[in-house]
Amino acid sequence: MNLFHVSSRPSCPLFTCHATAALPTHPSPPPPSSLTLSLTPSTSVQPSLACALHCPHFQSCSGCTHELNLHHPIIVDEATNFFKKYGVSDFTFDSCKLWGWRCRAKLAVRGSSTNPLIGLYEEGTHNVVDIPDCKAHHPNINAAVDLLKRGITEVEVQPYDKDEGTGDLRYVQMAVTTYNTSLPAAERYKNGKVQVTLVWNSRNENSSRSEKLNALANFLWRNGGPRNNFHLIHSVWANFQTSTNNVIFGNRWRHLLGERDFWEHVGGIDVSLAPSSFGQANTRAFNILLKKLQKYVPCGTSVADLYAGAGVIGLSLAATRKCRSVKCIEINKESKLSFEKTVDRLPATIESSITWHHADASKEPLSWLVGSDVVVIDPPRKGLDTSLVDALQNISSIERRVLSSSESSSSRVKEEKRPWVLRAKEASVQVGSKTPQDESTQSLPQTLIYISCGWESFKEDCKALLSSKAWHLEKAHGFNFFPGTQSIEVLAVFKRGHRKAKSGKKKKKRL
Repeated sequence: MNLFHVSSRPSCPLFTCHATAALPTHPSPPPPSSLTLSLTPSTSVQPSLACALHCPHFQSCSGCTHELNLHHPIIVDEATNFFKKYGVSDFTFDSCKLWGWRCRAKLAVRGSSTNPLIGLYEEGTHNVVDIPDCKAHHPNINAAVDLLKRGITEVEVQPYDKDEGTGDLRYVQMAVTTYNTSLPAAERYKNGKVQVTLVWNSRNENSSRSEKLNALANFLWRNGGPRNNFHLIHSVWANFQTSTNNVIFGNRWRHLLGERDFWEHVGGIDVSLAPSSFGQANTRAFNILLKKLQKYVPCGTSVADLYAGAGVIGLSLAATRKCRSVKCIEINKESKLSFEKTVDRLPATIESSITWHHADASKEPLSWLVGSDVVVIDPPRKGLDTSLVDALQNISSIERRVLSSSESSSSRVKEEKRPWVLRAKEASVQVGSKTPQDESTQSLPQTLIYISCGWESFKEDCKALLSSKAWHLEKAHGFNFFPGTQSIEVLAVFKRGHRKAKSGKKKKKRL
């Protein structure tokens, strides 16, 4: 498989899905790291100290909302009742890893060079709470934060002062890669290396205080790089930001030291993630979700992956389900490079035609649905755009019109039936010599897989889809992506039309 297209559409604001911040864990021996619970509304879970947070930063840090029962957020009971109301009585919830799960964290840097504070804002303020012992962070994030503090003090870097707009270091992003094939799988997680991104208070690397930036990067590499007994640092990047708003990253990035490419292995494929692209904080939980999702995509189907990011979901399906075609639609153009690098590492045996489109999935949503058997949607926390909900609600009547139009114009060239293919050809980058597989079908998806990080918005979207009678709920699963909060990740599978009544076979009476 050597081909994909990257098509360009007008750029729009980037939507991402974030959890409320970094979360904590616990000193006593934890229970099994992953529990799958089959829940019913009558399930009663008593407070358990074995699944408690035990974090010294709780109540001061804004990241966590509850201390007890990390394995069973209260919202799980609500979700169980909700899905049962709509015909899914076997909702399951995977508690996943409860401590040390966060592999990606954005932290504010404040205080002084002699006493730097690196952490999260106190609830309702811009006062930064130092969280050196965060129990949710992968332990190597905490180690990298400690090393960064030492570097700030030694190099005399001034943390950012928001009120005055002065200082050098505004934020830091820590991302852990557990991709290391030289180690046994069981050891890769604990030996993860940290990519450090320093958000510097200047327009570019030519500022008057750029020598401080380079000195800090060199300190991190000298004390955490490959020549140390404990190789902690994967790479050091700089991002330049002078805006006075709350946007963390600016548009200018620079690779300073270490490996340029950051790899992870999830969903059966190697995934490239640039520091500028969105990545799931809970790598293990995301991998569990992807494996579950793959079970609902038949082999050989055509897939549309909306809100695709770097295309992780779509590409994992191409590799594991031998999809006929996969098209990924994403509004953030920064994800293009990660997509291209991930494609280059896909097995050569894959025969899918794969395209990535820089586009807003809410604009002309029908054009992305036509010709797909399965559509996967993974929107930001706010949920689906109204235009996409409308298209999905009216999908049956739209399909009849599309098919009627197709029959009346059967003499046309096949490619003219596929507007999304035409757009891809008009503005695309082609790699390799293979051409996309021809798909003359004008059919629309029979399966809709909705991945949600926003429970309230998902409920509204779900009700809207079911009210149209165009879809019914087939299955639903929950995942504990953010232990310590009331946020859960939901995977819901919708099928076209009404739910079929189960026809149980009568048991033969024994003579």
